[in-house]
Amino acid sequence: MSINDATPEMWDRLRTKYKALVEEEQLEMENDEWLKDDDRQEYFPDPVESPVHYNTGSVECIEAIKASMSDTEFEGYLKGNAMKYLWRYAYKGKPVEDLKKAQWYLARLTEEAE
Repeated sequence: MSINDATPEMWDRLRTKYKALVEEEQLEMENDEWLKDDDRQEYFPDPVESPVHYNTGSVECIEAIKASMSDTEFEGYLKGNAMKYLWRYAYKGKPVEDLKKAQWYLARLTEEAE
């Protein structure tokens, strides 16, 4: 079965599973106050380049999204996400992280446009 064969029900089950995993991981992180920031980087991937909640399983989320859209739609998706992170960077409490995410989406958009 390829990603293009997935039904809406399959995507719903996958989203539910991911949500539970992310919530469980967040709970564990919050309870592990003894874990120093330096140690967190070793155990938890970079939130910009490889966030845990987008890299579980055999298919990365961004690739599944790309497979579900035309090239033009996917470029619009990338542009919209870059704009979203630029729009909110000063309001969410992690301005540098949001700016890096905007850069990531712009870099991916540039790759797609070349």
